[in-house]
Amino acid sequence: MWRFIGRRLLVSALLVFVVSFLTFLLQAVTPGDTARMILGYNYTPEAYHELRARLGLDQPVLVQYVHWLGNALHGDLGTSPISGVSVASEILKRLPVTLSLVVLATAVTALVGVGLGVLGAVRGRGTARLVDVLSLGGYALPNFWLALVLVTVFAVTIPLLPATGYVPLSSGPGRWLAYLILPVTTLVLQGVAVFARHTRDSMRDVLSRDFVTMLRANGIPERSIVFRHALRNAAIPTVTVAGLTFIGLFSGTVFIESVFAMPGLGGLAVQATTSHDLPTIQGVVVVFTVIVVLVNLAVDLAYGWLNPKVRVS
Repeated sequence: MWRFIGRRLLVSALLVFVVSFLTFLLQAVTPGDTARMILGYNYTPEAYHELRARLGLDQPVLVQYVHWLGNALHGDLGTSPISGVSVASEILKRLPVTLSLVVLATAVTALVGVGLGVLGAVRGRGTARLVDVLSLGGYALPNFWLALVLVTVFAVTIPLLPATGYVPLSSGPGRWLAYLILPVTTLVLQGVAVFARHTRDSMRDVLSRDFVTMLRANGIPERSIVFRHALRNAAIPTVTVAGLTFIGLFSGTVFIESVFAMPGLGGLAVQATTSHDLPTIQGVVVVFTVIVVLVNLAVDLAYGWLNPKVRVS
């Protein structure tokens, strides 16, 4: 098991290094100039070259990356040349917002999706068709339309929930949850559809196997067969969907945080891209990559727990 974890950690560290280098390289060839963005329209060539030298932009890209990497390994992601704020401190301030949104959305997606999938597999064609209809609706409804409808209905017409903003969990679980209900609902619709279909199909496959027939012949209660035996065997593809859902929700937060005015990493990435704030872009990408790597590692470990054969692969 430890060898299995060691291999995954080694691959994960290599992936973070490759992504950080490619991001740095792409930023170097992207149109735009941080120095010009700071100076505005009226500046002298001397001031421009002096600022580029002060920011280290006049050095070769490889030299800039090595310098950045050395600082990053010590926890220093640099300072934003636009705001003058430490990139690491800004990310740490905004990370709880994005994680709250993504973790809660993933949990709701998994619970509702698995529940609908198991129901569709056990109850027969009528419930299965209902799952198909919900899945089709989840795919068809665009997030931006659903977000606007939810805000209009539940924040304007019926002022039950706040339309914008975020409060930390330390302010109270009730207030924290109230600010997350609308954005989480917007995010989970498509994910629930994916979870429901994968769980239903996987459960159907497991329930048709010989060992389930043997359990039924031995008089094991149907509830025990479904939840103790079949669901665990059907969980491996569901774990894959859970990992992909968690990762995919990070891309969705860029739009959701903008619509609901949430001060998360998605909004920070948009601001940094607009102002050509290279250190902030680099920091956000690295943090996102580390989170994706950790999620993939968790999925691999879940595979090893659910199926011991995976540990020796």
